[in-house]
Parts: sequence; structure tokens; C-alpha cells
Amino acid sequence: EGPKILFRINLLGGINVTDTIVASWCIILAVFIVSKILTRKLSKIPTRKTQLVAEKIVTMIDSLVESTMGKKFMGYAPFILALMIFSVCGSLISLLGVRPVTADFNTTLGWSLVTFVLIQYNNIRAHKLGGYLKGFAQPLPFMLPLNLISEVATPISMSFRHFGNVAAGVVITTLIYSGLAALSTTLFHISIPILQLGLPAFLSIYFDLFTGFLQAFIFCMLTMVFISNAASD
Repeated sequence: EGPKILFRINLLGGINVTDTIVASWCIILAVFIVSKILTRKLSKIPTRKTQLVAEKIVTMIDSLVESTMGKKFMGYAPFILALMIFSVCGSLISLLGVRPVTADFNTTLGWSLVTFVLIQYNNIRAHKLGGYLKGFAQPLPFMLPLNLISEVATPISMSFRHFGNVAAGVVITTLIYSGLAALSTTLFHISIPILQLGLPAFLSIYFDLFTGFLQAFIFCMLTMVFISNAASD
């Protein structure tokens, strides 16, 4: 089941507002509020625990970007941090009973397209337009179609990888919940789904927590690798 249409805005021929869009804006608002709390009353010598937490997060991301992309790409650290936070929160929001934002292909495709644009930008910046276009015919001219397909496939594969893992978890969890509810009715002849207690909680630990963090990390790592490789010699 895809994202549900909550309401429609009568602009530009009609804009459908889905639960994914509402959940995304709720995440943005929550992250903004938390960021304001963590960065309130900053000082050169940290004395507040909130500032220490904020500095620890920034230091970790800076270290990850530097070790993966190199010092000259440190300007991408805020983008990587925003991408990782949005991805993690977009998956973990399912713990609140909301459909994960990352279970919507439009979300992961949007992130992948931003990465795709950054890849092309860094490639052109590093090799100039002539070198960029010439690169599609390397190492031999007949490789041009394959190189073009490979370039276009990058954002598609990234988005499908992230979306597929999260969406699969949602489908499996939903099927198990439905199966346990039916089994409870069959065995105990009551409408209360007793068998739903326990097992779904363990599944949630894997599909929501572990998979959510893992897919966010993989997506960000691929983003950093592709961008840095595009700018390399």
C-alpha cells in the first residue's frame, strides 16, 4: 500500500498532500526545534550538556566526511548530516505508528536526484565540460551507451536500495500483524489480538532501528563516495 492522500490543494491543477509529505514536514519541524535547543546559548568553552551533544554530533560527521571524501570536501558535511538525520528520522517515525517516510519511493528518489546533480557538478568542475563529455567515451568510444546508462542508473539504484529495504520491512511487519490477529481470533475466539504482543516488538527492533540506521549510513556513504570519485583524477 502506497502513501495515502490526506487532502488536496486546489493549486496548479491540484496538489495531493500525502501522509509522506505531512510526516516529512513534522520531521523537519522536530529537527529544527531540537537543533535550536542543542545550539542555544553557545559558548567557546562548552558548559551546557546540550552544546556538548551538538558538538559531538558535528565532530562525528566531520570526521566521517574527512575520512571518506577528504578535507577539500568538508563543505559537504552539513548536507551529509542533514541527509542522515532525515533518513534516520524518516525510518524511525514508524515507531510512532506512522508510515515511514523512507517507505515512499518519491522520498528516496528525491534525495538521489540531489546527489546525482552534485555528482555531475563536481565532475564538470574537476574536468571541465570537455573532459566531462569525453569521459563518457572512455576507455573506448563504443562504451558511450553503457556509460550513459551507468550514470543514469546511479540515482535509481540508490533510491531503490533505500526504499526497497524499508518498504519490505513495512510489508513484512504488516503481514505478521495481520496473521497474528487472525490467529488470535481463531485460537481464542476473541477480537483482542493477544498474539500480537511480543513478537512484533522484536521485529520492530530490526526493521525500524537496525535497518533504519543501516540504510541511512549506506545511503550517505554512497553519496560521499560518488561525489568524491566524480571530482577525482
